[in-house]
Amino acid sequence: MSESAGNLRALALSLLIHLLCVAVIAIGLFWTRTEAPLSVAGSVIEATLVTSQPLPARPPDAPRRPPQPTPEAPKPQPKPTPAPQKAETPPQPTPQAPVQQPDTRETEKAARLAQQQAEEKAKREEQERRRQEQVLLDQQKQEEVERKERLRKQQLEREQQLAEIRKLREEAERKRKLEEEKLKQIADRRQPTAERAPTTPAPPADKLGNQGKDDSLAGRYALAIKQIVTQNWLRPESVTSVQCSVRIVQIPGGEVINVNILNPCPADELTKRSLEAAVMKSNPLPYRGFESVFKREIDFQFCYPIERCR
Repeated sequence: MSESAGNLRALALSLLIHLLCVAVIAIGLFWTRTEAPLSVAGSVIEATLVTSQPLPARPPDAPRRPPQPTPEAPKPQPKPTPAPQKAETPPQPTPQAPVQQPDTRETEKAARLAQQQAEEKAKREEQERRRQEQVLLDQQKQEEVERKERLRKQQLEREQQLAEIRKLREEAERKRKLEEEKLKQIADRRQPTAERAPTTPAPPADKLGNQGKDDSLAGRYALAIKQIVTQNWLRPESVTSVQCSVRIVQIPGGEVINVNILNPCPADELTKRSLEAAVMKSNPLPYRGFESVFKREIDFQFCYPIERCR
């Protein structure tokens, strides 16, 4: 209610002010009107003033000025149309204080700085990304080199193992063939010995000798082996005399399993091989009647002519 009463008072005061303004304008227009001069028909009347004193000489008449045109009366000003009265004038809002505009220079500077920092950050991130990619690439290359090196070493080890296996197999095959050859030689030499036995029987153990002084069974056993080896020796044509120590390894029954020429032996390689062949050809060696003096390993002197050993 108090707000409505205030609005009514404001409206009435506004109307009163408008009416006063209209009245002042009307009064001003009324006082500013000019009356037109009186105009009468006929000629102009000239009058002369008569006095008792002599009149001074009349100055010559001034040239007559042309009559000035009568100014027209001003047109009446139209009365201002009173403004239509509003039923109610809303209250005017309180004007707000003007918003202070920020300094655009500082804003632009801050924006440029932020953009520069963002670009530098992006550049650093790109450099770091490239560095990490290079590190990863180098690591992959190193791993590839190490992998190839491991494969190379593994391949080399496999080749070495295969070579060792081949070597062992070849050695085993060589030994097998050597054993087969020895067994074949033993079998081949047994047959001729058996065939010769009826034609050239070995003398009994108690009849063996070489007219020496050793009448023991061991002496006769050594002489029997020496004689049979000498009989089976194929003398090279270049040999005129030889004296070498021969070592025989045998098993019970007189079967020879190995023979070696001991040093010193002043003979060439061909002569040595012929002596080994003579022992193998005499296989099996005399055994019956000499069981009590049998030795697995025997060393004896092979002499040619036989007189060299006397």
